[in-house]
Amino acid sequence: MTLERIDEAVTRILALKASLGLPEKQKNKTLGLVKLKSREEIKRMRHAGHIVALVHQKMREVIEPGISTLELDKIAYDIIKKNKAIPTFLGYCGYPNSICASINEEVVHGIPNENRILKEGDIVSIDVGATFRGMVGDGAWTYPVGKISKECEHLMEVTKNALFAGIEQMVPNAKLENVSAAIEDVALEGKVGIVRQYGGHGVGREMHEDPFLFNYRTNSSVIIKPNCAIAIEPMLNLGCDEVHELSDGWTVITNDK
Repeated sequence: MTLERIDEAVTRILALKASLGLPEKQKNKTLGLVKLKSREEIKRMRHAGHIVALVHQKMREVIEPGISTLELDKIAYDIIKKNKAIPTFLGYCGYPNSICASINEEVVHGIPNENRILKEGDIVSIDVGATFRGMVGDGAWTYPVGKISKECEHLMEVTKNALFAGIEQMVPNAKLENVSAAIEDVALEGKVGIVRQYGGHGVGREMHEDPFLFNYRTNSSVIIKPNCAIAIEPMLNLGCDEVHELSDGWTVITNDK
C-alpha cells in the first residue's frame, strides 16, 4: 500500500477511513445527524489524514517477523509528534497507546506490548489516529508479516475491495445505506464473515461522531451530505461473524479464533 494510494483514499472522501467502534465505551450505535464541516476544517482533516498515511507508509516498511507491536507504537507516536499532531488514541477512554495492533484472530483494539512479537505468517491490523489543530484523521490497514497463507491473502484482498467499494458510494445526497450495501456485497461474494457488532462512524471534531456505519444493510435512511466525513471500516473475518472482548477491556477477537 503506497502513500499515494492511502492519500487517494483520504482525499476521495475528504479525510477518510478508520477505526474503532469501541466496546462498552462506544456501545451507543446511533444513526444520528451527520455533522458537517467547514472548508477550513476539511483542510485540517486532510492534513491529519496525510499524517496517518505517513504512519502507514512507515508501517509497511518496518513490519516484519521479530518486531514487537510496542516498537510499532513508538514509531507511530514519533511520526505523529514530528508532524505537530496529537496521537488521538493515546488516553482515549483510558486507552494506553497511540495505535491499535490486532494480530490474526484479533479484530480490533489490540493493545501494543513489548511481548507481542510478530511472526512469519501473521497478519496485523494497524489502526492509528492523528489530531491536527483540533481535527481528527483515522485510518487502519492490515499488513502481511512475511509470507502468509492463501486464505489470509484472500481475506485481505476482499476487505480492501470492500473498502474501496464503500468509498465509491460516498456521493453527496445519496443514502449512507449504499455504502453499507457495497461492503456487504463484496463480503458475500468473497464468502467471508461480516463483524456485526462494530463498524464505521462519523469523524472530524471528535474521533467518534454520528452516524454509525454498518457493514451490512439495515434500511438506514441517513443521507450523505456535502462536507461530511465518514470513517469506513469494513471488518471481515475468515470463519464466523461473532466476536467477543477480552478481559483487558479492549481487544476484540473472533469467537472461533
